Amino acid sequence: RSCSFTGFSTVQSRKLAKSLSRSSVRSRMSLKPPKVYNSLQKGALIWDPKPLQVKKIFEALKKGLNEYLEAHQAELDYLSGRHKDTKRNSRLAFYYDLDKQIRSVERYIRKLEFHISKVEELYEAYCIQCRLRDGATNMKQAFSLSPSTKASRESLVELYKNVQECTEDMCFIEGALEVHLGEFHVKMKGLVGFARLCPGDQYEVFVRLGRQKWRLKGKIETDDSQTWDEEEKIFIPNLHEKFEIKVTELRGLATILVGVVTCDSISFFSTKPQAIVVDITELGTIKLRLEVLW
Repeated sequence: RSCSFTGFSTVQSRKLAKSLSRSSVRSRMSLKPPKVYNSLQKGALIWDPKPLQVKKIFEALKKGLNEYLEAHQAELDYLSGRHKDTKRNSRLAFYYDLDKQIRSVERYIRKLEFHISKVEELYEAYCIQCRLRDGATNMKQAFSLSPSTKASRESLVELYKNVQECTEDMCFIEGALEVHLGEFHVKMKGLVGFARLCPGDQYEVFVRLGRQKWRLKGKIETDDSQTWDEEEKIFIPNLHEKFEIKVTELRGLATILVGVVTCDSISFFSTKPQAIVVDITELGTIKLRLEVLW
């Protein structure tokens, strides 16, 4: 491996380093400082890009956005058909109201199309930086295995800088991509436990997504219904974190852990509300029902 790069000239290596440097995404894109992004906030700075995870989120996000686009395009086609019929029948007031609806849907479709194009642009830039980083990393490994000379040491320093710069750019793009992930509206639908749930039992459910937290308490009533002090919470999705759900039973001053589970959010990028049933105990004797609307 080292032999194939031993003859790589200093001029060539410096040209590669300069080309990598010129490809910096921040020199071509206007990105906000990292403090505005969930994954780049102070105390949660991630300098370890995860291309496979980003790819999964990107594909799920694009699929969800296209679902919304198709749904609104179908609505526009329906309204346009009614618009033509109304024009022939000369029902003027209804015609203008319908025309107003059509314009509103058209504006929303344009916003969706821009949203999709922005997400695609960011992901394309991310892939470019990922390939550049991989190339610079391979070159750095090859130079480190070759005989040490002044030229190879200088090239190693330049390549190390380029790897760091590409890594930083990937992290900035991940933060920029997070801005386009929307919101998850999570609704509490209650616990399912059959014989495990008895009137008077009290439970606490703790849901965490990164630094976002939701803690709510519930009670099993005498008619087997459930009352919870909160019913809905909005979470801002991010690329690196999964939902963590912990359920504890409250018995006086004591608390008994029922179970802790994690839940991936990739399937939540959908136009339809997603009904989620999570096994809290290993045997599934107690389940938690949630509904997620994106």
